[in-house]
Amino acid sequence: MHALLDRVRRTIRRHDLIPTGGRVLVAVSGGSDSVALAHLLHRLADTDPFSLVGVVHLHHRLRGADADRDADTARDLACRLGLLYHEDAVDVQALADERRCSVEAAGRAARLTFFERVTEEVGADRVAVGHTVDDQAETFLLRLLRGAGTRGLSGIYPRHGVVIRPVLDVTRPELREFLGAHGIPFRDDASNADLSIPRNRVRHELLPYLREHFSSGITDVLAREADVAREDADWLDAAANQVEDRVVLVHEGAVEIDLPALDQLPTALARRIARAALVQGAGGRFVGFEHVEALRQLGGTAGAGRVSLPGQVADRVGDRIRLSSLDEARPPIARETFAYALSVPGAVTVAEAEIVVTAAPAGVPDRAALSNRGGAVAIDAAHLVEPLTVRARRPGDRLQPLGAPGGRSVQDLFVDRKVPRARRDRVPIVTDSTGRIVWIVGQTIAHECRITDATRSVILLTVKQLGGSG
Repeated sequence: MHALLDRVRRTIRRHDLIPTGGRVLVAVSGGSDSVALAHLLHRLADTDPFSLVGVVHLHHRLRGADADRDADTARDLACRLGLLYHEDAVDVQALADERRCSVEAAGRAARLTFFERVTEEVGADRVAVGHTVDDQAETFLLRLLRGAGTRGLSGIYPRHGVVIRPVLDVTRPELREFLGAHGIPFRDDASNADLSIPRNRVRHELLPYLREHFSSGITDVLAREADVAREDADWLDAAANQVEDRVVLVHEGAVEIDLPALDQLPTALARRIARAALVQGAGGRFVGFEHVEALRQLGGTAGAGRVSLPGQVADRVGDRIRLSSLDEARPPIARETFAYALSVPGAVTVAEAEIVVTAAPAGVPDRAALSNRGGAVAIDAAHLVEPLTVRARRPGDRLQPLGAPGGRSVQDLFVDRKVPRARRDRVPIVTDSTGRIVWIVGQTIAHECRITDATRSVILLTVKQLGGSG
């Protein structure tokens, strides 16, 4: 058991998954991987410089009574470990229908939204999930079969935003052996045996075949290939980011691509920039190689042309390609067209974003009580210099997002979180009188403003839609 703990500890340190003194939530589905992860982190927190502060569980409303029992397992585990429990429910099938994407993609999006919300509301730094080296190998094969490039073949990242994967270097059988040795119960999801699901066919048919006929260590081989692809993809993405702003523009409510500028780039960078532009308007739909090539081929046509792409249409207009959302509602507003003073206590209407932002002093919150508050964040008042301002983004805006290791630009944060270009100038930003960013509404609070055990006074910031409850 000590060897397993040491491996998880090394993974955490190697990838800098948890900051010193960090507060960690663990996502528990009820299955073996997540249950084992919770127990391993609980043991590590006794000796390592972080705190395990809660269990989170998202009910997907997909499997009836089985899903209810999964939630019961997660709740019971939190109770046994003496941790706070945070649960929410999302109709993932309805979300998939609304977004016209797969149930799996909708589930991932719903979980990430839930995790980010809970971390902000309870003052946590990370959410740990139970992906293993087996998941990494399966993901690599799935994406290889689908025809992914280096970014897709990068597989599962050790960290993505607030989400961390401390057992990504551990196999699924090793975690089950740990659970069995300690008599720890878990649930087996019957849907994992459904061979109509591609991942399950890879898990139960393709990987065993490769293991028997080609290499007994195929899982580790594929995981290493994912590591190599990730390093290559990170370098290429950084290179693409350096030139994206002069190739991709927003004009009259649509994303436009400058064809001469795109054509001057190496193919690897051109494809990355084209894909990034498509992802922004895809609304969560899958953007594949064929979509990127369809856009690039449109650039090679003479005169006008049009092609339908995920969530949008691309039109050739002279030397540019214009991407327009299928359900685009309105054009973007110019930058810095709104800025409103917000007193404490007080409220302000931001007509440009169709919201009302409220600020009020509050007692130090019960983090569990805050976990279900929609559109509300608690800020440590000691880190604010009043009055506050609610404004649009400005060039050069930077902050350290909650749980992030350092500062970054608001522009990069919007890109990473796939905020459409046409909406970025409407996202309200709350600053204090020094100009320091406190809250990017709907995205993140500043790390230095989070609630900690040292917090003595709090300002509660809330946002509600005009004409609605939030």
